[in-house]
Amino acid sequence: MKVIVIGTRGIPNILGGVETHCEELYPYLAHDSNHEITVIGRSCYVKNGKLQNFKGVKLKTVYAPKNKAFEAIVHSLLSVFYAAIKRPDVVHIHAVGPNLVTPIGRLLGLNVVMTHHGPDYERIKWGKMAKLFLKTGEWAGVKFANKVIVISEEIKKSIVEKYGRDDAVVIPNGVSIAERPAYEKDVLERYGIYQYKYIFTLGRFVPEKGFDYLIRAFQKSEVNGAYKLVIAGDADHESEYSKSLKSQARDAGVVLTGFIKGEELSQLFANCGLFVLPSFYEGLPISLLEAMSYNLPILASDIPANTQVPIPEHSFFPVGNEEALAQKLNKYFANKVPNNPIYYNLDNYDWKNIAANTNDVYKSIV
Repeated sequence: MKVIVIGTRGIPNILGGVETHCEELYPYLAHDSNHEITVIGRSCYVKNGKLQNFKGVKLKTVYAPKNKAFEAIVHSLLSVFYAAIKRPDVVHIHAVGPNLVTPIGRLLGLNVVMTHHGPDYERIKWGKMAKLFLKTGEWAGVKFANKVIVISEEIKKSIVEKYGRDDAVVIPNGVSIAERPAYEKDVLERYGIYQYKYIFTLGRFVPEKGFDYLIRAFQKSEVNGAYKLVIAGDADHESEYSKSLKSQARDAGVVLTGFIKGEELSQLFANCGLFVLPSFYEGLPISLLEAMSYNLPILASDIPANTQVPIPEHSFFPVGNEEALAQKLNKYFANKVPNNPIYYNLDNYDWKNIAANTNDVYKSIV
């Protein structure tokens, strides 16, 4: 079976939840199901255009302008026309924005699968026109895709209420169970931090991630000084918010690592004292699943995307409430048992099973 994937900035090692999802999922599908899979990346993000294969997945770069408002739709249009020429068995389109081209794909005779990663129009960063396009993309994908995959029951319930489509298949994001790496002291020393003496989080520098109020909560807490706050990530498009966040972090003595992957990221996960996810909005956060795979203690905002993940009730705090978060930090570190692993049930988030379930969706329309 030939599959072309649209909607991601590209793989491997490109910032974003959809990008991580595709980087993990498609090598399993290519290997276990023996499919010929091509992931189409955006030219403005793919640093190494000469890389043509990643773990058995073919890589194709298609032009996209480096523009927050237009890159997704321009890239998706060009990609769906490319797919029309190549005639794959399935075109798999990720995220609501790129699914604006789903009706065009169907008119061109393509079998289209949509994966709905969450209502992106709820993100604070988008203006009215962008939100209209994103909502239209959701409508177009849900109404016209041959099959719809959603990453959570919450999203499935939403599209039943909005569009009356009740045959969506729930296939969550996944996580590769982490093997705890041997402690590399020099990685932590590079950032001036010590094992189990820092709080860790990561993500894009956009308002809905809530890093600004996390910094303020950390400053108000009693652990400020005894522990460091480390934030990994960056902005895909520099904005007034991302510039302000970086300035706020520098003034507060917060460690910013930039975008990191691989062994360096693994070291920061494995050796932190606490993982915090303060988001206002998520689909199903892969970063939270990654923290769970490292058996880390976790504090997370009480948004629906986080509360559906199997972590203890006491791990949640009211989203956006920096006073409550500061109190949670105080309480946790007052009662902390050093290096005490917490074991979570991650059976539902195994990429191998997710790949098998995705393959079943493909087979149902081919």
